Amino acid sequence: MSIYRDKATGRFVFEFSRRVGGQRLRRRRFLPAGWTQAQADAFDRKESAALYALATGVAKPRWHIDQAVAHYRRERVPQLKHGAAQERELEATRDWWEGRPIEDLAAVCAEYAQDQHGALAPATIKNRIAYLRAACRWAWKRHGMGDADPGARVTAPTVRNARDVTVTRAQMVKLARACPHRGVRALIRVLYWTGMRVSEAQRAERVPGAFVLRDTKNGSPRIVPALPIISTASRVPMPERSVIDYWWPLAREACGLQHVRLHDLRHSAATAMVNAGVDLGTVGAVLGHKSTATTKRYAHHGTTRLAEALQAIRKRA
Repeated sequence: MSIYRDKATGRFVFEFSRRVGGQRLRRRRFLPAGWTQAQADAFDRKESAALYALATGVAKPRWHIDQAVAHYRRERVPQLKHGAAQERELEATRDWWEGRPIEDLAAVCAEYAQDQHGALAPATIKNRIAYLRAACRWAWKRHGMGDADPGARVTAPTVRNARDVTVTRAQMVKLARACPHRGVRALIRVLYWTGMRVSEAQRAERVPGAFVLRDTKNGSPRIVPALPIISTASRVPMPERSVIDYWWPLAREACGLQHVRLHDLRHSAATAMVNAGVDLGTVGAVLGHKSTATTKRYAHHGTTRLAEALQAIRKRA
């Protein structure tokens, strides 16, 4: 019997061990959590037949996702800015792809999404599937693994994580005044008046009248003006994350704004610009958006401003 249940994890295990042509062929892998006996048996029949055909020369050699991931880790990951994070994310999905042929990538990703539904955030599942697809596509393009693009039929969960939480200038000032820590207080003002991300504010190079960002999320450097209103705050060293995580929640609680995140100050800057009549292209340039589609999320604020203008007409009538 090639299928049995592992006592420690409760998951089915596929194990193939046969002597073919004087040689021993072995394969062993854990099947996805939540699989039924019927699913495990179906996999057993399909995989055993494929391995036997391969061993006897009936079928051509099969490329496996393991090989694709190995090539990707060795050749591509060292070139990536966040390569170490991709390494961890790929490893987190190993139980689903280990020992699986590359042409099964779409099924592997579907099984992972189904098994992790409710256990992980949709964004996490989507990112991990994207990394695995990237690894297999790299191996397909660079090493000819597979007859067709293995990622063509891969699907991932839909992620709807856009936030529309903003604060007014008065609320920003209130938050800053409620924070006893000088660095975090300065950070609050800088984020609101520049639209920078926290990480950008922390590493920005200070020059007279501007913040210089040589390395950004989208890969393009940019210069962010430092308005006179934050001249003092812009000279204060930006605090480390651990300091921020201690003082920021205290300031929010003191102002009754527990739902506000630091990143919402960036959204607030964008919204304030749109409401002031600044075109979306300029807003995107200030925020460092690579795509105009990203900036369009703020377009409805401009519509709100126009509606208010029309309401003013009605009031005068």
